[in-house]
Amino acid sequence: MATLDQKSPNVLLQSLCCRITGKSEAEVAHQFQYAVRVIGSNYAPTIERDEFLVSEKIKKELLKQRREADAALFSELHRKLQTQSVLKHRWSVLYLMLSLSEDPRKPSGRVGNYGALFAQALPRDAHSTPFYCTRPQSLALGYGERSAGLPASVGTSGISSLGVYTLNGPTATPQSLLSGLQPVRLWVPGWPGPFLSAAPLPPLWPLSPLDRCLGPSVPSSRVVRPRKDGEVSEAALVRDILYVFQGIDGKFIKMSAQDNCYKIDGKVVLCKSLRDTSSRLAELGWLHNKVRKYTDARSLDRAFGLVGQSFCAALHQELKEYYRLLSVLHSQLQVEDEQGVMVCTESSLTLRRLLVWMYDPKVRLKTLAALVDFCQGRKGGELASAVHSYGKTGDPQMRALVQHILSLVSNPILNFLYRWIYDGELEDTYHEFFVASDPNVKADRLWHDKYSLRKSMIPTFITMDQARKVLLIGKSINFLHQVCHDRTPPGKITPASNSADTPRDAAELLSDLEGAFQEKIDAAYFDTSKYLLDVLNRNYLLLEHLQAMRRYLLLGQGDFIRHLMDLLKPELVRPATTLYQHNLTGILETAVRATNAQYDNAEILKRLDVRLLEVSPGDTGWDVFSLDYHVDGPIATVFTRECMGHYLRVFNFLWRAKRMEYTLTDIWKGQMCNAKLLKTMPELSGVLHQCHILASEMVHFIHQMQYYITFEVLECSWDELWNRVQQAQDLDHIIAAHDLFLDSVISRCLLDNSSRNLLNQLRAIFDQIIEFQSAQDSLYRSALEELTLRLQFEEKKQQREEEGQWGVTAEQEAEEKKRIQEFQETIPKMRSQLRILTHFYQNIVQQFLVLLMTSTDESLRFLSFRLDFNEHYKAREPRLRASLGTNRGRRPSNI
Repeated sequence: MATLDQKSPNVLLQSLCCRITGKSEAEVAHQFQYAVRVIGSNYAPTIERDEFLVSEKIKKELLKQRREADAALFSELHRKLQTQSVLKHRWSVLYLMLSLSEDPRKPSGRVGNYGALFAQALPRDAHSTPFYCTRPQSLALGYGERSAGLPASVGTSGISSLGVYTLNGPTATPQSLLSGLQPVRLWVPGWPGPFLSAAPLPPLWPLSPLDRCLGPSVPSSRVVRPRKDGEVSEAALVRDILYVFQGIDGKFIKMSAQDNCYKIDGKVVLCKSLRDTSSRLAELGWLHNKVRKYTDARSLDRAFGLVGQSFCAALHQELKEYYRLLSVLHSQLQVEDEQGVMVCTESSLTLRRLLVWMYDPKVRLKTLAALVDFCQGRKGGELASAVHSYGKTGDPQMRALVQHILSLVSNPILNFLYRWIYDGELEDTYHEFFVASDPNVKADRLWHDKYSLRKSMIPTFITMDQARKVLLIGKSINFLHQVCHDRTPPGKITPASNSADTPRDAAELLSDLEGAFQEKIDAAYFDTSKYLLDVLNRNYLLLEHLQAMRRYLLLGQGDFIRHLMDLLKPELVRPATTLYQHNLTGILETAVRATNAQYDNAEILKRLDVRLLEVSPGDTGWDVFSLDYHVDGPIATVFTRECMGHYLRVFNFLWRAKRMEYTLTDIWKGQMCNAKLLKTMPELSGVLHQCHILASEMVHFIHQMQYYITFEVLECSWDELWNRVQQAQDLDHIIAAHDLFLDSVISRCLLDNSSRNLLNQLRAIFDQIIEFQSAQDSLYRSALEELTLRLQFEEKKQQREEEGQWGVTAEQEAEEKKRIQEFQETIPKMRSQLRILTHFYQNIVQQFLVLLMTSTDESLRFLSFRLDFNEHYKAREPRLRASLGTNRGRRPSNI
């Protein structure tokens, strides 16, 4: 005898049946067939936890007791309960209420022995496995009346499939049904092989909204209309419809390529009602084909990406549930053929019943088909946005379907996102993620150009602020690794970077976008950005470099700038072509050692250098000299080439303004030193007074301009910059604040395009100051030479008198008077030159004031008030008088 291990599973199962029932092998044939089906199903002798069936049983019990008002009230209360999230296990509460209401003296119907249990047991859910679909002869719900039909269950993805439910234990199965069970094969499109379906499948009645309105079924009593000669039977139409449901042309219903729909052949003899019903049912085949065509075309397209493949997988899953429903219908039809069930009888499969049963699947297929149309040509995040927008509907079933599809479609995007924000890795082969990378960008431009947002790929359920933070998080990680050469593991930067903290299901994200997901993004953003700023400030002295720009390139270190200008004066007055950078660099180092600049960080001082600009004909050293500051590494991300170009422009402007102040100081010193010497030359008093008046006008103008530039422009802008830098949460905030600072300085220093006319007038004023210095120097040089000759003549005359000789001869005295006369004749020329210079200078200042008054910047208009505080220019210029008159009464908004 063969051992137990050597026996086949069928032999063992048959032996088990004999042992349980106590019968011979010949007598347990039917039980053995049923046992095979039970093993192949997902059977478990437990109570089916179906909330709807329990509620229906409660309502039927109330109706049975003629308590219609209570049944309606219960239905309304149950509907309201379903909309609340107070109870998580509503089925348990309803089942408890039902159990408590039953009569304890009534037999419970529980199975007392294994034999009876085996004989009475049925599979719990026909849709739990695609290979075995069973139907009981009746559905025992504990009612006295005969069951009206079979309810529809909902699969995992939501497509309705017909299933079996029991409430109070297994449902009794008549031996006549067990004896008629024969497995049949059913082919379903898209499946590798036929379904194995167990028959028979008696009366079907779906649990749909229409069925709830129809109520319990009653035996059909309508008279079957006699068919005309050649008229197609309803059974044949049902068979065709089941093929059409799968996208297969039937004998009478075929796809019309011209009309793009399924149509009944015009030659077919058929009554209008059946023709209309068949046309309505055939729409499911057209919807099925539309969805199936999309999935077949896209499933093999690798360029469609992971998000697209997830979308196709979600559609396949919905079609799979749809095929399960069709397998049950095919099985029912085959049972009717074998048993010879008459059409239009109580248990037959009719077009009317199909119309009711396929109501929910049709609605779902319509949703899928519309979604497929809307998603044509989309991929990646754009595809997820399209699916998400379709979920904004008031229909809860449609919303649940779209949400389920969206959860599958969003999974790849979530994988991209969490890989990016926790590891800084971007493996987006098909460009589906909303963060884009340019591999051609070098490390020095990593922050600015390498990574960017694909706005079209940002899913609509992710806000622009969240997308910006996601971009910054991954960019910060890559910046730390590639530019700062920081090797800190991401887990130490962001503690929440463990994979266990990331949502495993996209449904969790979609259900809490403003909660847990937002918290994860914010936590990663703050941790990564704070760590990056700490590295830049601690290891690369970012804030100290920023202050160095203010002290040196924006002339904030006053003692250093003044001493440097004193040392450079002999060199800068020479032609620009005679300057050498190494000489100027040596002077720069001398100025650093002699001032407080020597106490700055060595890392900053070694970056300070001299730069000579492009030389033009006639330029002096003042025109081409500039300070320079070398930047590299991570700080070059903030101080880019464009920023350093702006600093260079501002430095040249400030350097020229500082030179004017330096020049006017020299003019004032010359006047003070020569005032006493030239008292002996009264003929020069008028010219010297004219020089004093013009110099005073120029000093007043330059002082007001310096006050405006130093305090209203540089200091105020710097204070705003420093406050923004201290409050910055990421590197982008610092870069934006720094760019805003430079733009403000450029604009308010008249260096932008809109202020070109003002800048040209200001440069003309500066040129007049230089010309005035030359004219005064020439005047003093001539006067001092004349004074020296007069003193020498008097000294020689006195010496000769002391020697007892005549002081001068008549010839010498005549020569002296002639020379004095010639000098005095040059004085009117000097006076005329100064008058022309004064007139030209005042005209330029007047034009400058008119431009200031017409400026849109209120601070510039207020500057014009200070420049003409005594209305000196107002009396000379009518245009200025009109402009000042219209603006004097206007109170600046910043006062």
